[in-house]
Amino acid sequence: MAEAGKTTKRVSAVRRFAPLAVIAAGLAFAYAMGWHRYFSLTFLAESREMLLGFVEANYALSVAGFAVVYVLAVAFSVPAASILTIFGGFLFGWLVAGTVVAFAATAGATIVFLAARSAFGDFLRDKVGGVARRLADGFEKDAFSYLLVLRLAPVFPFFVVNIAPALFNVSLRTYVAATFLGILPGTFAYAYLGEGLDSVLVAAHEAGTEVSAGDLVTPQITLAFLALAAVAAIPPVLKRFRAAR
Repeated sequence: MAEAGKTTKRVSAVRRFAPLAVIAAGLAFAYAMGWHRYFSLTFLAESREMLLGFVEANYALSVAGFAVVYVLAVAFSVPAASILTIFGGFLFGWLVAGTVVAFAATAGATIVFLAARSAFGDFLRDKVGGVARRLADGFEKDAFSYLLVLRLAPVFPFFVVNIAPALFNVSLRTYVAATFLGILPGTFAYAYLGEGLDSVLVAAHEAGTEVSAGDLVTPQITLAFLALAAVAAIPPVLKRFRAAR
């Protein structure tokens, strides 16, 4: 009986961690194959004519392929969300790219969330206490507002915010809604940057210099994201203030 119980626990642990293991293996495989090198503005500058020609000849296929690549990149936690969004804006225009990215990024993030919740959610909730427990309770009581602020503010990496809510009792519906709405401003901002990138890429390629996403993001855009996050934070702050009184 004892041996059967151990076997059952082992099988249960394998099932819990299998989705997260697949994601980790996929990320390791992508880096081992060197695919991450394609997620750069240097690659875009070198391949711009070929990519634009392919999109013009195969528009529907290109949009679908871009959506699939984006979902997989986010699901496997490849740190390339901003670069891919700029790629999309450059190839398809800000409106099409922003719309596709909003849905693709939400789908990929949801896959990571479900995998992390399966592996760690209940286990960590049972172990934490004190300040961590109070933080978890506060997050759970107003999960939508908390997650919306995290999505709007460009403070934490995208993949970190994908995983963190899985450690709390956040419903799938709340996670998807807050993620989709929270990433819209940044998504369309980066897509818009991509749409106006052609002259920058041509100049950089001719000069033999490299362009990074950080070179394109102005302080004004960063401040705008922070302002949006501050506005989104007002309701939960007021709620806690009233509760304290």
